[in-house]
Amino acid sequence: MSSSERFDCHYCKDSMLGKKYIMKEETQYCTKCYENLFANCCEACSLPIGCNFKDLSYKDHHWHEQCFKCAKCSRSLVEKAFAAKEDLLLCTECYAHDYSSKCSTCKKTIMPGSRKMEYKGNSWHETCFLCHRCQQPIGTKSFIPKDSSYFCVPCFEKQFAYQCCACKKAITTGGVTYQDKPWHRECFLCIGCRRQLSGQRFTSRENYPYCLECFSNLYAKKCVGCTKPISSLAGAKYISFEERQWHSECFTCMRCSVSLVGRGFLTQRDDLLCTDCGREK
Repeated sequence: MSSSERFDCHYCKDSMLGKKYIMKEETQYCTKCYENLFANCCEACSLPIGCNFKDLSYKDHHWHEQCFKCAKCSRSLVEKAFAAKEDLLLCTECYAHDYSSKCSTCKKTIMPGSRKMEYKGNSWHETCFLCHRCQQPIGTKSFIPKDSSYFCVPCFEKQFAYQCCACKKAITTGGVTYQDKPWHRECFLCIGCRRQLSGQRFTSRENYPYCLECFSNLYAKKCVGCTKPISSLAGAKYISFEERQWHSECFTCMRCSVSLVGRGFLTQRDDLLCTDCGREK
């Protein structure tokens, strides 16, 4: 037989005419040479995975089909879901029993791959994480914890939240109390200029809240000297004389402008004069 008619194993050169062979990268090998040269070793039994066996692989590891089993219960994992833990392959039941979270409501295992809710170290099945009031699943919606229970926002507002006396909506965070009534911070406004009063000094008149500026402009006495409001609420000192008022810094001699605070003075019609200017003709 001529060399052109021969069909030999690339490695051992034995004839493969009429025999089973395997091609690898366009080169033929007899089954024995192929297994010796290229077959993977099984992770479980350490034997080569021959041509007559299925080679099952996971993350660069290989198994015979009959060796691909749960490391704990030894059930076959072929065509089944499994999980890996510390280089061990486990069926979902064994993995869940040993490593998965337990639902805080039903106390059952939360199986791998199933949706779960987590909050402050506790876990729930998605269908077990319910609003304490309406008993509907909270899912990915916002919720509010109270004591050891959890409430969806609408139920919490109905059961616990104060209602703002301005907008009548629930106060869920923060808030201001004025005259024993609750307000949102953004709703507690000066009745005059409508600026927020939360965190600011303010006063009231006839039960209406005012910022100091509006109260002074509307109700405070006016300084005879500068005609600006005198507001004792802002800590301003003032002088009163014959039903007229002055800021202490405005209480000065009409002619020489020297301060009259703590000093004697004279009157000339509506004007105030220091004693020196008052004696001048």
